[in-house]
Amino acid sequence: MIEVYVKPGICGLKSRISAHSSDMMHADLSIESDCPAILNLAREIKTVDGTKEIFAPFGMSTVFQQARLVLSHAACPVPTAVLKAVEVACGFAIPADAEIRINRSA
Repeated sequence: MIEVYVKPGICGLKSRISAHSSDMMHADLSIESDCPAILNLAREIKTVDGTKEIFAPFGMSTVFQQARLVLSHAACPVPTAVLKAVEVACGFAIPADAEIRINRSA
């Protein structure tokens, strides 16, 4: 099982994504979040086809299509984190942290 933890930024609404694949093609997802919109997303994407999700053109995966329907903040990093969890759970990538760091310069 793969677990991905997301601290999204100023909203402070953390999420935890669990992904498991028993056949290295499909991923069963469990998403816990402090964000009501992410919980709506979680209800829509319980199991996904990893191959279709990871190799879909950018923005065309089921995860992004569903996120588009329930999220109002385009910069939310959670849908990408879901895809990273699927990617690792299905064996398309090894586990490695992704990071967004924001610094303000004078």
